[in-house]
Amino acid sequence: MYVSVTIRRYSLKYILALDQGTTSSRTIVFDHSGSIVDVDQQEFDQIFPEPGWVEHNPMSIWESQLQTTLGAMEKAGISPFDVAGIGITNQRETTVVWDRRSGQPVYNAIVWQDRRTAPYCDELKSRDLESTFTERTGLVLDPYFSGTKVNWILENVAGARQLADDGHLAFGTVDSWLIWNLTGGKQHVTDPSNASRTLLFNIQEMKWDADLCAILNVPMSMLPQVIPSSSNSIKTDPDVLGASIPIAGIAGDQQAALFGQACTKQGMVKNTYGTGCFMLMNTGTTPVASKNNLLTTIAWQLGDITTYALEGSVFIGGALVQWLRDGLSFVEESSEIEALAESVDTSDGVVFVPAFTGLGAPHWDPYARGAMFGLTRGTTKAHIARAALESIALQVVDVIHAMEKDAGLKLAELRVDGGASANNLLMQFQSDLLDSDVLRPGILETTALGAAYLAGLGVGFWSDVDELAEQWRIEHSFSPNMSRENVQTLKQSWDKALNRSKGWMAE
Repeated sequence: MYVSVTIRRYSLKYILALDQGTTSSRTIVFDHSGSIVDVDQQEFDQIFPEPGWVEHNPMSIWESQLQTTLGAMEKAGISPFDVAGIGITNQRETTVVWDRRSGQPVYNAIVWQDRRTAPYCDELKSRDLESTFTERTGLVLDPYFSGTKVNWILENVAGARQLADDGHLAFGTVDSWLIWNLTGGKQHVTDPSNASRTLLFNIQEMKWDADLCAILNVPMSMLPQVIPSSSNSIKTDPDVLGASIPIAGIAGDQQAALFGQACTKQGMVKNTYGTGCFMLMNTGTTPVASKNNLLTTIAWQLGDITTYALEGSVFIGGALVQWLRDGLSFVEESSEIEALAESVDTSDGVVFVPAFTGLGAPHWDPYARGAMFGLTRGTTKAHIARAALESIALQVVDVIHAMEKDAGLKLAELRVDGGASANNLLMQFQSDLLDSDVLRPGILETTALGAAYLAGLGVGFWSDVDELAEQWRIEHSFSPNMSRENVQTLKQSWDKALNRSKGWMAE
């Protein structure tokens, strides 16, 4: 059990959670019961310079997050002096490099979905280096992670390599970028959950790995200081938010969701249905090496105690519904996809593989691409919509089965969150395919809640993890009711389609 070093009840009533995501920035105000007081959110532009490339403007990330932070406090009718602490959670792996002197980025943020470094990853694999990275970082050599993105910026942005060698550049995941700006450029830090996603951090020794930095040719002078996920060591610049507020919680979005789902005991599992789908299992204080193409990662660090997790990442989840809405104009609102899919009893043999940016766990194929199979003259938008929802659930099944093999156990229940978890048809699909109960909590914003919890522990707003676990409540439980025969048919069709989509863009 972790207990905050300084346990005290604040007269301050609120915790701010800054939830910086792939398509939007949000700030949520939480009270002591873990309830949402108010929310402010802003979307920002997605940049696609070339096929497979995804970028964000780092200044848009910062400005949208700042505006939502001020906006959430205004909506809630509170001042910065009412806030006990700030928790930050962020899209992971997305890479920002900036000049320490000016605070200006040298290039756009390269987003976790970006595939441009696939050839470089292949080169590293050809040098038999993947096992070196996996043993030290728990990760595989894939464009998903930050290290090869930093290398790309240094090798391809004019003048960047020299600036880095001269010690002028800073690298950070989005949490580091936000904290740099919130502290007026005084703090360059990250936490272990984010550091463990870079290909540069040794999760066994809990430090940046000089050998891995040398392989990727990333100067260690660029790297942030790693501090615990829950602490009370840094504060905002009063000129930024109007008060000096502790930034007391930091965690990558999926680890924050695991914490927000109160999965604080070994063996507990959650899945977040966001832009992608991300499943994590708490494996306790010992890292578990995956034999089934999953990732070993750091969940969080409380005090000097580190908790690890197994993770499977699906790159396209809720983003598939967005594509049906925006790219194909199937619906006007994402929420309408459920009714459209439910208007037919089956997908009528249509199988959708949403490998728009390659395949994540457990396949790890950056050259796969999206595909639809089984189309006939009788296929309608409803059949495609239903196949799309089935594909999200089927991708999760692949990850769960790999996780069960690694952990040596059968999943009893799956705790779910994220925007797409509000889709009852999708959640029922998930329960049917897994043959396990799916539990949806009363508060779906568990990513932000996890960041708030970490911050609250850091400043003594909450006493310990047991108090937090008592706040978790089920809103709806889904139990399997599809025949195993139908499940097997869906899975066989999925496997066939999946194999045909792999390697599509390989040279």
